[in-house]
This record gives sequence, C-alpha cells and structure tokens, in this order.
Amino acid sequence: MIEHVRAVLRMHQIGIVNLLSPRRLLRAAGQNARLGPQAALIMKAAAEHPDAPAVTDESGTLTYRELDEQSNALAHALKGLGLPDRSVVGVLARDHRGLVLAISGTARATLRLALMNTGLAKKQFAEVVAREKVRAVLYDSEFADLVDGLPDDIPRYLTWGSGSPSIFELIAAHPVTPLPLPDRPGGFIILTSGTTGLPKGAPRTKVSPLASALIADRIPFPRQGAAVFASPLFHSTGFGAWTVGLSLANHAVLLRRFDPEDILRAMAEHRAQMLVAVPTMLTRILALGPEIISKYDTSSLRSVFVAGAALAPELTKRFHETFGEVIYNVYGSTEVAVASVAQPDESRRAPGTVGRPPVTVHVALYDSDDRRITEAGVPGRVFVRTGIPFEGYTDGRHKQVIDGHMATGDLGHFDAEGLLFIDGRDDDMVISGGENVYPVEVENLLAERDDVLEVAVIGVDDPEFGQRLRAYVVPTEASTRDPQVIKDYVKASLSRFKVPRDVVFLDALPRNPTGKVLRRELP
Repeated sequence: MIEHVRAVLRMHQIGIVNLLSPRRLLRAAGQNARLGPQAALIMKAAAEHPDAPAVTDESGTLTYRELDEQSNALAHALKGLGLPDRSVVGVLARDHRGLVLAISGTARATLRLALMNTGLAKKQFAEVVAREKVRAVLYDSEFADLVDGLPDDIPRYLTWGSGSPSIFELIAAHPVTPLPLPDRPGGFIILTSGTTGLPKGAPRTKVSPLASALIADRIPFPRQGAAVFASPLFHSTGFGAWTVGLSLANHAVLLRRFDPEDILRAMAEHRAQMLVAVPTMLTRILALGPEIISKYDTSSLRSVFVAGAALAPELTKRFHETFGEVIYNVYGSTEVAVASVAQPDESRRAPGTVGRPPVTVHVALYDSDDRRITEAGVPGRVFVRTGIPFEGYTDGRHKQVIDGHMATGDLGHFDAEGLLFIDGRDDDMVISGGENVYPVEVENLLAERDDVLEVAVIGVDDPEFGQRLRAYVVPTEASTRDPQVIKDYVKASLSRFKVPRDVVFLDALPRNPTGKVLRRELP
C-alpha cells in the first residue's frame, strides 16, 4: 500500500495525475476503466488542452480536439459494421494519424485491436489473422497484396494511401459526437517480435494508465512537449512511450519510414525534447557523420527512449559524445512491459547496465531450481512483476511465473549497487567444449572497433566442441575484412573459448521493423 501511495505521489509530481483536482481524476479513472488508457487519455487531453497539437505526420497536424472528434466518428462507422463487442480488428499500418485513429476509434467502438507487424510476409499475415480471429482489417495501401489474400467476408479499409474505401471517408460520413462508454474495454493485442518464428499475440485488456506511466519515474518525459517517434507504434516500445506521452498531452511527431536525416530534421523543426528509437537507429544517425548532424539544431533534446534490442555500451558512449548524456536504456518485453531503465549516469558508471526498475516494478533472479538469487554477480533467470498484467498468449501458452514474477527468457545478474545487467537470452547461451558462453559479451567487444558498424554472434553446431561461435560483422568502408583480425581482437580481451571460429562479413544484418536481429535469417 505504501508503495502505491508513493507511486501516486510521484505521478502527481511528474504531472501525469493531479491530486488537486479529484473530480477530474475520478472522471479520467472511470473512462480508463471502461475504454482503456489510449482512448481515455486522448479524451482527457482534448478536454484540458483541445488546441494543443496531438499528432503530426506528413499530412500535417491534428489537435487533441480534432483527434478526439475523428476518433468518435470512426467509432460510429465501426459500430455500423455490426460486429459483436470485443471482436478483433487488425491494423497493418506504419506510423501516421491513421494508425492513431485506429487505436482510439476501435476502443470507443468496444472492439479489440490487433496491432500487426509491418514486416510480416503474406503467409504469416494470413496465419496471424486466422489465429487472432480478425473480423475486419484496417491497412495502408502498400500492404494491399497481403490483404488481398484474406477471405472475402472480412471488411477492409485504408488507413493511408489512395483508394477507397478509407477510414477518412468513414470519418467524414459520421458524427463526431461521443458514443456511450462501454461497460469494459475491448483491449488490444500486441504481437511479439517473432525473431524465431511466427509472432505470438500478447493481449491486454485491463491496463492502468498509472501502471503504464510509471516509466516516467525513471525517464524525463516532456510535458506538453514534442517527441519524435522513430520506433514503430505497433510494437510495445513505441506504443508504450506514446501512451505515456498522451498522459502528459504531448505532441507525437510520426514518420512513416525511418530515415536518419529525416529524424534530425523533425527534431530540429519541432524542438523535440524526446526521441523514441531502437539501437540500430542510433547507429544509423551517428553514421551520418558530424557534417550532416551539425546542420540540425537538436539542442532541445533531453531524453532518448531506447528499447527493443540490446544496446551496446560503445554505442551509448558515442551517442553521448555527439548529443550529450540523453540515452535512457529501457529493458523489458512485450509480455512484462518495462522492467528497468538505465539512466545516463548509471550507463556512465556501469557500462552495459539496464539500470533499475521504476517504482512498483520488481525484478528478481532465480536459478534453474527456481530458488531466488540475491547475491551480487551471480547470474540467474530474470523474472519481473509489474502492474501491467500479461494474460497469456492468444494460442493458450503462458510464461513461467514464480512468486508473482514472470519470466522474461533472459539471463542476468545484479552488481554490488543493485544495477541489473542482461547476459543474454536463456536459449542463446552457447556451450562450447563444456564452457558457457554468452554471445552478447563478444558482440559488445567487437562493437567497440572503429571498423565495425554492426555485429551479431551466434552459436552453431560443431562436431568437436558441441557448439562454436560464429560472428557476423557489418564492416565500415575502411575495414580490411580480415577474419583473423577479428579473432585476434577477441583473443586479446576474452578467454580462448569465446573467440569466434567463424567470421562472416555482411553488408547488413537482417532485422525486423523493431530493430531486432533475425538470427534465423543469418547465412
């Protein structure tokens, strides 16, 4: 109880809740309980800051009043489809107003929204639609080929691009008056990254806006300021950061496709105080070089919300040297939400750490016999307890839970200060000649080289040692592309059994739209 009181007081201090206006607070809580956080927060911002910018894309800017009214009109149209309450509607869209309207409009129509990954292949998309029992699809015109393969009885509407019917035609043809609040939220489904197979569906129905906003305990979010989103909203990184931003009536600047210079241009134009990105995007921004970077005034930047994949200490150091100490490294997953955040000073003192959990979030380590580990430096399986309940995958499976803590699938350890470090995925550990090796240690070391842009290290079968390490390196133009140079570099710093026996040079690592390496596609 004391912990929750402390959390509420912290959210009041940040500006997410106003304890001095209990009537507004109760109204917002009631709307969230019946709509879900995203639609409820848009309604709250429209009431309190109607003329403030809510979202900007290449079509211009919508104020919170316009976003609220258009969400209502879309909800009326979706109600007209005659779908039963909480039927699943799929959306396959890049970042723009159409996606935001789909999120808010479906909630007001008491429908459950499945946020589809834009990197899905046609067969995968059809399988996900069937598994999630999708009854209607909202999509960008560039994905028409994927949608054309669906059964004819599934209605479909464009969210972006030329063509008909579109959600904007629906919006123009329906009233902007609010619908009656449902008795409970329709909820939404976020897909996992699918780096090892078909993405799984992770549903959420009851999510407290306070619980989702607690990440602001560790990250300085703008307050009625601008945030540029490079990370897609369909994934938990962008979706979570955008939701917290709604609670502070922030201005979301959305770009349909990632281009590093466009990101800098948007940050300068809107005086953005926050950037939401994945690590590989930071690499590409730095690769522009000082001449291009210096063309844009990014002095307004106060925080870079980074999540979705492991962040190499070397990348953090280089980014801080260019933009100042602004990186907040977020560790979590689609299932457990945010587990911990490394603030800039923590990353400086303890390179590679993922920091500490926000208020009311708890991280615990357990050994292979499910016994709690409390000693510093002792590795174990990472488990997390949060206020954002995971309801189990839509295919019926669930994560292991111990003492209310859910497994992340990662291995990690705490240092003497209580800072968390992630050693690698539980299933990524390589046993070579009887020695346990975590590839992330080798990846971080190779990332320090000036002639390496990106690197991924995996274990492959070996007839003599059981497994051996293979390094995939994306070199710079100045690189000699000599495998022995790479091997010698690792040998000079790490144990012999951690030296990759194979080194493969690639032009680029295969990644999904959220920046995670698709290890199954490595040659």
